[in-house]
Amino acid sequence: MNKFRAALLTIGMMAAVGVASAQTARQGPHLFFTAEKVALLKQRIQADTFIAANWNEILQQADGVVQGGNAKGKIDYLALAYLVTGKKEYAEKIKMHLLQLCSKPSWTDPSMMQRDPPWTSDLGTADNCWVTAIGYDAIRNTLTKEERHIITGGLVRMGILPALNDWIFPEKRIHSLNSMGHNWWAACVGMAGVAALAILDDEPRAAGWVETVNQAMIEWFSFNGDELHFKPKSWDEKGAMYESVNYASFGVSEYLFFRLAWENTYPGKQAPLIPVLDKVPGYFMHVAYPRTGMLYSLNFGDGGMNAIGERPVKLLYAMGDHHPNNLWYLSQIEKLQHKEGLPVNTPIGITYQPDMRKAPAVPDLPASEIFSTIGWATMRDSWKKDATMLGVKSGFTWNHSHADANSFILFHKGEAIIKDAGNSGYGSDEYAGYFFQSQAHNVILFNGQAQPTEQQYYGSPENGHLSNLLDGSHIKYILSDATGPTSKNFTRNFRHYLWLDKVILVIDDVKTYNTGKFEWLLHPGGEARKTGMDISIQNNKAAVLVRPLFPETLIQTGYNHDFPEKMKLVEKTAPQAKDLTKTETYFSIQYPEEVRQTKFVTAIILKDSVNDNNIPQIERIAEKDYIGLRIRQSGKVTNVYLNLLADGRKMHLNSCNNINGWDTDAYLLAFTWPEHKDTGKPEDLQDLFVGYGSYVRKEQKVVYESLSKLTGIVSYEKHKIAAYFSGQPYARISIFADHAPGMFSLNGKKTPVNYASSKFTFLLKEPS
Repeated sequence: MNKFRAALLTIGMMAAVGVASAQTARQGPHLFFTAEKVALLKQRIQADTFIAANWNEILQQADGVVQGGNAKGKIDYLALAYLVTGKKEYAEKIKMHLLQLCSKPSWTDPSMMQRDPPWTSDLGTADNCWVTAIGYDAIRNTLTKEERHIITGGLVRMGILPALNDWIFPEKRIHSLNSMGHNWWAACVGMAGVAALAILDDEPRAAGWVETVNQAMIEWFSFNGDELHFKPKSWDEKGAMYESVNYASFGVSEYLFFRLAWENTYPGKQAPLIPVLDKVPGYFMHVAYPRTGMLYSLNFGDGGMNAIGERPVKLLYAMGDHHPNNLWYLSQIEKLQHKEGLPVNTPIGITYQPDMRKAPAVPDLPASEIFSTIGWATMRDSWKKDATMLGVKSGFTWNHSHADANSFILFHKGEAIIKDAGNSGYGSDEYAGYFFQSQAHNVILFNGQAQPTEQQYYGSPENGHLSNLLDGSHIKYILSDATGPTSKNFTRNFRHYLWLDKVILVIDDVKTYNTGKFEWLLHPGGEARKTGMDISIQNNKAAVLVRPLFPETLIQTGYNHDFPEKMKLVEKTAPQAKDLTKTETYFSIQYPEEVRQTKFVTAIILKDSVNDNNIPQIERIAEKDYIGLRIRQSGKVTNVYLNLLADGRKMHLNSCNNINGWDTDAYLLAFTWPEHKDTGKPEDLQDLFVGYGSYVRKEQKVVYESLSKLTGIVSYEKHKIAAYFSGQPYARISIFADHAPGMFSLNGKKTPVNYASSKFTFLLKEPS
């Protein structure tokens, strides 16, 4: 017997013991509103005016149902009202609804029954399992034997068995983790598990069903993808889910509701070990944008900017994950921000409301993070509200994950100033025809195309990738590769994001099979207009300038025919996500020449306010074998160079080049000097960026050296040097220093150095 099976058997034996003990000790509700939790809530209502005010809101909802309102969707309100007040009218209303619900012939959506084979369990079935379980758990002791029989019989017949037969039991199962192993799986199976927990004292088979769900959920979290059908791995090692914030929150919450109910039912018993659960809150935090007002989230794919991970974070906190970062995240969410939230004025929300006075002002998290498995990353200048955050994506395309490889979203001063087009109802023509496709995202098209439209349904045989995330404070960088999913047209489709203080450079390296026309798409998140060579975007206090620089600039005037070689700005009209009866404008920046290979360099200039006139000065540099920029901002001068010989055009020959006096084979270079020390000398450097290079030399001085091409940032201060490098599992690196620093750090960790002859050497990583 292998270790995995042995572990499952051990869990099963432990759970079986738990069932026996629970059946003898259980006297009242045991899922969520336990006697202990209700007693604690009563104390908090008396002692805390905030809790009392929210309790009154819950009670008003319950009273509205008693006075003739619809109980559908309010059973948990009635249940908690009954358990806190003891008033029988709440229990009577629950009983009436459950008896009616459990006397129906079926809970299955008729349209699902038309499928081949028929689906007898869906999200509606799961919801009815949830409603019945919550209500029955609260009022079971008030029911007659016949009433219990009707409710439990209906729950088993129309809820639990259809779910387990469709999704788990080998004799009848029609789904697999490969075909439906995303949020539906967790919902249908998880809610069947909650329902089984509710009837442990009435149904002899329920304990076995509970353990079946317990074990199956381990496999759901462990699903590693499907090569034959191009299906992605469900969960990134860092706790992210490819389906976006909406569905990650919903799917994992459906399991966590089951897990919390299981832990309440079997206190002291060990739940299955699922390591990724510890990482899930971090995913929601890193893709969140704290702002004045409603918290935003990256809305790639079928996500929504208002979507949140409140449910899973709060449920995990209730089960013992008391990291202060979780409180910070919960403190950023507005009440009733999202229908799938768990705010304090909801029954489970108030029962498991933590003490928010302990929430820190900012989280203890790095400013940048990459989720390599799903192809998402974020970089930000601060965790303070209304800061600047860049979100990039190049990963899977399928199902809820759109054809948006190499796309990005920019949040600035509280707004999504460069946005994703969003999404619409799945049944609309606009969803499949526009919102899912590349045209709805900030990508490059070739002859009007990027990713094939069929990838929505069939996925992509090759996925996009993100790599080399580096955050050196003043300099941030990440590489995005969309060559795979766009390979019908592109042989190279790389996008480099190089963030230099108030300037974010988006550098595209594109090549195709045949000559044609390229266009760079921009979806503004505010009022946008052309102002000279820039596109100005404003939204409330947020403002940026988007400036195409290569292969050409926009024309200064409005007469395109006078400058046929310049980039052409074309306004395009598309449906508006929030209201399909309306349209919105986005931009296509078009290179008029038909070419097979080119480089796009676009500067996004961050303005401190809409009236900010302290705009960085940017000069173009164009030579035969390299192009570049000279940027003056904030008392600093930065030279950025792109080595045209390093884009894969040479086989077996290194991309050696002399770029303005610097000998290098690097693909990208950036040098920053203080404006008063703009000497071009290595000893006066403030910051150095090397993108995919093995050496940089100036007048025979070695500034950087490694046998393999790495990507790195070196920041020089008076008494310390900080370096950040990525690219190989083992590398010996040398960098220039005119004296031994008092302190040296590598990728955020203090590191010893071997200093000699104006350079010191260190290891990127010890050999394994």
